[in-house]
Amino acid sequence: MRSYPSSLSRRSLLGLGAAAVASTALTACGGAAPGESGGGSASLRLLTPIFDRADGQELLASLLEDFKKDNPGVSVQVDHTEYGKLNEKLTTSIVGGQPYDVMLMGVGWVPPFAEKGVLADLGATEAELARMYNPRVIQPGIYDGKVYARPILLDTRMGIYRKDILAEAGIEAPPQDLTELREMAKELTIRRNGELIRAGVDILSNDLRQTYLPVMWAHGADLFDGGNPVFDSDEAVDALQWMVDIIRTDKIEDYGFTQQGAVAAPLVQGRAAMMVGHNDMWRQISESAPELIAEDKVAGFMLNQQRPALFQGGTLATMSAETSHPEQAKKLVEFLSGEKVSPLAAEQRGNIPAVLSAADSPYVQNNKLVSFAVDNLDHAFSEGGVPTWLEIREEFKPALENALLGDATPAEALNGLARKAETIIAEGP
Repeated sequence: MRSYPSSLSRRSLLGLGAAAVASTALTACGGAAPGESGGGSASLRLLTPIFDRADGQELLASLLEDFKKDNPGVSVQVDHTEYGKLNEKLTTSIVGGQPYDVMLMGVGWVPPFAEKGVLADLGATEAELARMYNPRVIQPGIYDGKVYARPILLDTRMGIYRKDILAEAGIEAPPQDLTELREMAKELTIRRNGELIRAGVDILSNDLRQTYLPVMWAHGADLFDGGNPVFDSDEAVDALQWMVDIIRTDKIEDYGFTQQGAVAAPLVQGRAAMMVGHNDMWRQISESAPELIAEDKVAGFMLNQQRPALFQGGTLATMSAETSHPEQAKKLVEFLSGEKVSPLAAEQRGNIPAVLSAADSPYVQNNKLVSFAVDNLDHAFSEGGVPTWLEIREEFKPALENALLGDATPAEALNGLARKAETIIAEGP
């Protein structure tokens, strides 16, 4: 039996389909039956991973007061969590017959939950949403032609570099493609008596899957084609070989160099010249080394080979198919993904507002990594695409590590990963 990220049995997960359509037995708050509005009053339960810190909780409480002013009689009970525990809380609530009315989810999560009948169709159209959001950020909320989620904020993975370190080496511009990145990184790497002092590029501070995927997309590969895994294609193997060469052939970075648990990443410390990282690095720099921002020493660059690519993740607002208060829950979804909340939610996390109207805001323009991402969203790619994605993605890290540690070739690692994915897809969600 395979283990699941939620720590629930496969039998329990397979039971979600039945649990989600069990009508009156599974009301969220014990009120009216699903589909009834219950009048103007409602008690809604919200699960969110993006307002988890103290400042975020205060912000959300203030925003919800505004929501309640416009929706008198509606109260919102908030359950704060973190992304690492989100899937477990979602699944436990659904299997236990107490689904949240409104649930915030990550990119790639909508197909698995929509396929199980857990999410409500929000009744919006892609054309309507395109007037409010960048088209790239709409797609993760659409499944089987229906809109099940609206975007709140985005987070991206990109190339990030220290202008000052490159300038000291006489390099005037960031790398134009991954081949040049590798060559430049070799030149910028410093070792003394075999000890790594400065990595030319850091590819280990970020989640391995989220580092590999934009490199893979830049090489022209994709995750799925018609629902079938294709992340073992020649292009995908070349992408993983590029990462292996960084670690094992060129010795540009060593395992353990990133100092797990450190307050600041090697790039911030000056121990890496470049990195593949999260746009939130700007917030880390502003807290740990604000002089780098004041002196304009950090900027983003595109990962490019066959095509330019950014990794695009994010947080989406969804509504339970079993809510007792669909009208009020839908209003809450629209509020959380609207033009007031989206920019504020993004700013408190150092992320990117989903709404187009925030693109020229002072926050976006002053955060150079966020503004870089906004300017390049047309080159953004998102993970997911199949109902079993949440299970498949857990297999990526061990496969990638096998290659990076030399326990398998890139082709062997990805072929094995693709075969596991095929089995997971065949067995179904």
